[in-house]
Amino acid sequence: MDSRPLTALTTDRTLPTPRCRADLPAIEYPTVALAALVYGGWLAATHEYGHWPLWVVAPVVAVVLALHGSLQHEILHGHPTRWEAVNRLLGLPPLSLWLPYDRYRQNHLRHHVDARLTDPVDDPESYYWTPETWSRMWPATRALLRIQQTLAGRVLIGPVWTVLHFLHGEGKAIAAGEAGHFRTWLVHLVLCVPVVLWVTVVCHIPFWIYVVAMVLPANAILLVRSFAEHRALSPVRQRIAIVERSWVFGPLFLFNNLHSLHHEAPMVPWYDYNARYRLIRDRLLAENGGLLYVTYFDVARRYLFRPHDVLSHPHGRAP
Repeated sequence: MDSRPLTALTTDRTLPTPRCRADLPAIEYPTVALAALVYGGWLAATHEYGHWPLWVVAPVVAVVLALHGSLQHEILHGHPTRWEAVNRLLGLPPLSLWLPYDRYRQNHLRHHVDARLTDPVDDPESYYWTPETWSRMWPATRALLRIQQTLAGRVLIGPVWTVLHFLHGEGKAIAAGEAGHFRTWLVHLVLCVPVVLWVTVVCHIPFWIYVVAMVLPANAILLVRSFAEHRALSPVRQRIAIVERSWVFGPLFLFNNLHSLHHEAPMVPWYDYNARYRLIRDRLLAENGGLLYVTYFDVARRYLFRPHDVLSHPHGRAP
């Protein structure tokens, strides 16, 4: 996908870039420890419902769920072990209930075909639409999508919209008999049972409170990360943004805010991102056309109530 000669990719690095799983340790212990922290933290925080006030429990659980989403993202890229079956087991627990890990993995790896980034058909994570699809939408749908082109709209409306839009698409795929969807959802729903039983029976959290006060806010946090990650520009590298100096959201997103680096080398483990980024920062910014935000406050300053971009893809499709 990258047309630059190999020398251009390596001359500004002193750290070797892992190109495949074999280039990494058999077990990445920082990520294993992180997984233990996430799952243990979720068990502990949900168990405190009724002992701590809801205004404490709900934000803590939401943050843990957001971190779990970042962990799943790390796992689907081949971390933390050389054994895919082990990695999958670590990523499968559906703490947020609505997104099967296997579907997330399939869609996200399609998103990493960088030549098709932002394409409204080929990129499952694109927020753009073909002009034809856009013209056929109901006015109310277009209005809701326009609101979500602001950061405020994405955070307030996006969590529910994202879940419903995803579930609608999955339902259509299952009804059409698309390969693998039914089995994936069957496994997912079976795994949801112990999560729901723990939350409702053991912790006595009403199901609607878990969804409304914890799952949806966690989704809102993750939508902050994805809001300004990509723009529909012709040069591939210029479609990928960077958010620097994010000392709160950065760890929560496992430093995926350094998004140009992630797309260039998705096999780099999260705990190596900052050191590697410092080495190659100038080149990444030159290649992405300076698509840089200094903290997420900068993103909010620009787009809290203003649209990030048009919704109808400016080229119709990615070039």
